[in-house]
Amino acid sequence: MKSVNPFMPLFRFSLLFSCLLCATFYVEAQEVITIQEAINKTLSNNLQIKQSQLSESLSDENYKQSKNALFPSVNGGSSYNINFGRSLDPSTQEFVSQKFSSFNGNLNASVNLFQGFQKMNQIKQNKLLLEADQTNTAKVKNDLILQVITAYLQILYNKDFLVTANQQLAVAESQLKQQQQLLDVGNKTLADLSQAKSQVATAQLSVTNAANALTISYLTLAQLMDIPSASKYEIQAPLLASFNNPSTQYNPDQVYDEALKIFPDVKLAAIRTEAAKRAIEVAKGSYYPSLSFGGSLGTNYSSSRYRMIATGMVERYPFIDQFTDNFNQAVGINLQIPIFTGYAARSGVRRARISYLQNQTQEQLTKNNLNKVIYQAVADLKAAESRFQSTTDTYLAQKDAYYVIEQRYEVGLVNSLDYSTAQTNLNKAEIDMIQAKYDLLFRAKVIDYYLGRQITF
Repeated sequence: MKSVNPFMPLFRFSLLFSCLLCATFYVEAQEVITIQEAINKTLSNNLQIKQSQLSESLSDENYKQSKNALFPSVNGGSSYNINFGRSLDPSTQEFVSQKFSSFNGNLNASVNLFQGFQKMNQIKQNKLLLEADQTNTAKVKNDLILQVITAYLQILYNKDFLVTANQQLAVAESQLKQQQQLLDVGNKTLADLSQAKSQVATAQLSVTNAANALTISYLTLAQLMDIPSASKYEIQAPLLASFNNPSTQYNPDQVYDEALKIFPDVKLAAIRTEAAKRAIEVAKGSYYPSLSFGGSLGTNYSSSRYRMIATGMVERYPFIDQFTDNFNQAVGINLQIPIFTGYAARSGVRRARISYLQNQTQEQLTKNNLNKVIYQAVADLKAAESRFQSTTDTYLAQKDAYYVIEQRYEVGLVNSLDYSTAQTNLNKAEIDMIQAKYDLLFRAKVIDYYLGRQITF
């Protein structure tokens, strides 16, 4: 008569959905987030993006203001004073020793005709800085997408690790039970029982560590999406059966050449280098003379002024008449020639050149790092393909071994512990294969990331 394991259907069910569900933590209906939804939430909510966009807005305002600085400047002013004692009358330019009030009004306008092309170069530099901040926003988004993919897959890894740890704990507890039974009939010693208890404790620690790692990985993804850390959600694992093995036939030099054209990090470094180069021209403008044209309008009034009228009498000079009679105009050209400024201009040019060299070095360093990580990414992709093939072969071998143990168990040739161990080995082999598949997919998406392709599952 065949012996049927009552836990076999449950085992099959948990193995099938181990990457989709972790009943240990989530027993109630929760929001299920796909990888694309996680990316969208991150791009919509993440504060790093908002901060970068604000910096972009500041650069845009600086660029606009540098263009507006080409327009003439116009300023107006007025003053009203009450004077006591000996004071200079602004209307007559004479000293008077009495209390009087005075009013002055003026309007001034000026425009720079030449300033060593500083303003034009400043406009060009600010335009480059705006492009740099726009590119930096794209870079931040790009980096966050890769972080989301990594965090998302880490949850899948940790869920599988928890499943494996729980099954190892079940095997350890079964062995402890068997050792206790053998001890009761005198076939084992207390040392054997202690060893079995130690194995159970170790397995329990592995479950605790796996559960903590899973909790942290959920927290990491929540923080990237900028949703409350206490949020309860599930993630939708990709159906591995629907994926064909991604291509691993990449030439790292070709990938690098393509990445140089589109990768935001390289573009950002190049723009910053060009902006630093333009800053040298801005600084050189301090060596040149500056020429400006200006004009002014003004008038004044004093309560101490009197005038003679036709009858020969004297009357106080009315405000409106003084305002009209004292109206004055002026135009002029102002030329300033820098002769000695404490080497400030020379120092400014030198600092600008040093900054340019720093940015040049940083640009080359960015290219070198990109080359290094792309070569590593291509190597990791090929290694992931080999690991997936090896774990697939191992799984198939464990599947065959399990089939043999299952047949022997059904006719009573092996005990339940050996059968349970075979089940665990098969499950671990399948989980290793699934994890290798995830890793292969992730490594392929990393290549897509450097090639500027949309990362989706």
